[in-house]
Amino acid sequence: MLTATLLALTAAVLHAAWNLAVKQTVHERFVALWAQFIFGGLFAVVGLVVAGGMTAQGWIWAVLSGCVHLPYLILLARAYGHGDFSQVYPIARGGGAFLSAIGGIVLLNDPAKAWTIAAIAIIAVGLGLLAGTWRGPAVLTAIGVATTICAYTLFDSKGSRSTDKVGYAFASGMMTATTASIYGIATHRVARLRAALRADWKRFALAGFASLLTYTLVLIAVRYASVGYVTALRESSVVLAALIGWRMLGEGDVRRRVTASGVVLSGLVLLVTLGR
Repeated sequence: MLTATLLALTAAVLHAAWNLAVKQTVHERFVALWAQFIFGGLFAVVGLVVAGGMTAQGWIWAVLSGCVHLPYLILLARAYGHGDFSQVYPIARGGGAFLSAIGGIVLLNDPAKAWTIAAIAIIAVGLGLLAGTWRGPAVLTAIGVATTICAYTLFDSKGSRSTDKVGYAFASGMMTATTASIYGIATHRVARLRAALRADWKRFALAGFASLLTYTLVLIAVRYASVGYVTALRESSVVLAALIGWRMLGEGDVRRRVTASGVVLSGLVLLVTLGR
């Protein structure tokens, strides 16, 4: 249990950290994400070789996941350009889990247990407190990010169950790098990518490794503890993001955002522990 706890908390810190790097970058945010995921894709190639490749069925889900990750990256870049880290990150992560839970009930016939409904309601209250108002580009793009998180979570769940889990994580990372590169080239961002890599390639490499490691650590952690326990710890990053926004970025409205993030986290804990 201690191993799972340490792995899940490390994943939470790493995920918040690479998102913070995107928020603080001096480069165009999509270009920064593109550079980061290029390195993540290169690391994934090595990991996939070590893992022994991927089945055809696994590749189908990985391609679908990579396609959905493209609008995720585009919207994430815009969201951080429009709003505070302590608001955008918790709405995106908590909203993704919120929509996934509803989608599971509506689309996948997951059982609508009383605890599940209660957890969804608690998360909704927390998200409402975080948003303050459902108007404005920051909140709307964060909701868009949450929608894409819901979609790729569905594809990744199907893919990881259809084949070797660790190998699937690497395949998904490769396809995300591929779709981001196609979009970056098509929108004439290659020159900006080269300039960003010349200036900060070490930072992008570190962030790319962190983003890939985050998912891998979670997959390893579930070997030592229940999925619900690991997921609850992993999503503690929503509170961490609120604290980072306050202490490191000097963002305002800290009391409401930290409290709201705590409400979202409590709903997530209830969802993954009692709602399943």
